[in-house]
Amino acid sequence: MPKFLIERDIPDACALTPEQLKGISRTSCGVPDAMGPRIQWVHSYVTDDKVYCDYIAPDEATVRKHASRSGFPANKVTPVHAIIDPATAE
Repeated sequence: MPKFLIERDIPDACALTPEQLKGISRTSCGVPDAMGPRIQWVHSYVTDDKVYCDYIAPDEATVRKHASRSGFPANKVTPVHAIIDPATAE
């Protein structure tokens, strides 16, 4: 199934408390459960003013539907065409 990188503009994301991150995480996990097994959150990176999320989904529309239902912005949704890491060089 395709992977997508979602860029979310969240001012002061780096100041979110562990409890706030836990709440966001619970919300993010609950929405795919309600949508069915067609979307899966893999992980996210929290930076200064953005959160970058890695999702597996059949298409961009499903990713955007998840964002809408969860109340999180999805400012940019980018399909991932390949994944490379240090092992790729071997």
